[in-house]
Amino acid sequence: MTSASAPAPGARRAALVFIFITVLIDVLSFGLIIPVLPHLIERFVDGSTERAAYWVGLFGAVYALVQFVCSPIQGSLSDRFGRRPVILLSCLGLGLDFILLAVANTLPLLLIGRIISGMTSASFTTANAYIADITPPEQRAKSFGMIGAAFGVGFVIGPLIGAYLGEIDLRLPFWFSAGLALLNFCYGLFVLPESLPPERRSARFDWSHANPLGSLKLLRRYPQVFGLAAVVFIANMAHYVYPSIFVLFASYQYHWGLREVGWVMMAVGVFNIIVNVLLIGRVVALIGERRTLLVGLSCGAIGFVIYGLSEVGWYFLLGLPISALWAMAGPATQALITRQVGPEVQGRIQGSLMSLISLAGVLGPATFAGSFGYFIGNSAPIHLPGAPWFIASGLLCLGLLIAWRYARAPAALPAANEAEAAA
Repeated sequence: MTSASAPAPGARRAALVFIFITVLIDVLSFGLIIPVLPHLIERFVDGSTERAAYWVGLFGAVYALVQFVCSPIQGSLSDRFGRRPVILLSCLGLGLDFILLAVANTLPLLLIGRIISGMTSASFTTANAYIADITPPEQRAKSFGMIGAAFGVGFVIGPLIGAYLGEIDLRLPFWFSAGLALLNFCYGLFVLPESLPPERRSARFDWSHANPLGSLKLLRRYPQVFGLAAVVFIANMAHYVYPSIFVLFASYQYHWGLREVGWVMMAVGVFNIIVNVLLIGRVVALIGERRTLLVGLSCGAIGFVIYGLSEVGWYFLLGLPISALWAMAGPATQALITRQVGPEVQGRIQGSLMSLISLAGVLGPATFAGSFGYFIGNSAPIHLPGAPWFIASGLLCLGLLIAWRYARAPAALPAANEAEAAA
């Protein structure tokens, strides 16, 4: 699909605003519970940080495993029936699930709530496909940067509000999140337009494409996509270090409370906004998507090393602006990937990528939370609370080597009939 068939600039800008707000409200609802969920789990295990770390790892792994199974289904559904209904069902499901999390009084019930949340979290997958539908290839990095900015805004406001609400009651952020998600559903129901017209949709829903392992096979049909998908997998596995250990790490290492954690996460969000709104478009225009990806991964690796070495809080803060530049890598990778395929498979490609991210999430929380719990325990050969940050840095270095090999823009977009013939 060429840029000639894209929506008019005014309509495209309006649609991007719609999807930006949709993602923003979803991120806000998730950001609200980030500071309080580990402490709520800690309360269920009699205040043991070591035991809570293992449970946080289990929660994250199970959540990601459910997403791994469900994301390609959601991607295929959006290719067949359109992006709008998938986003709406996601928002409705999340709202109802946050209500369940708010009233859960046991760890198993809390875990069930996270499983349902993983099943309904489709808006991020579909938002990427939505942007690919309405944006010309040369503008996608900047548009994906808007989604990154939505994450940034969400993490500026969400954790800070969640921290203050959590000091009143640890369950109050869950109720607030439920209200936001249901508000998002109402917003999308009346405002969000469809981005994929019927003539560009898949002719039928194919379970072979919805199969999570089958969806990964789809990536192998595009060698450049397959290599970049490996970078997506590794980078996202490294990213899981944040939700897996940051709250418990900050409490254990620096004795930060909910407010301190909320303010630091707000700073992370501010840096993320600056990078995605002010830098990503300019940097890509200046040095290209490939070099932007390489620079972003390098800065993330350096930032994680600083985090791991920091024994006092102010040293940790020094790493924030450096690691924030890692945010350039995601939009650059997405832009390179979407250049490799036509519009008729964008939803499945994005679903496959989300499956990889979810698969990374199965391994990431267990790796990082497990290593944190181990290295603060009595059985560890060395007391090293920063071990998870060093592991994450090593992963980004591996992703950097793979990106050096595979991050290339295609000479021409593959023909749609060739992709379908391969299918």
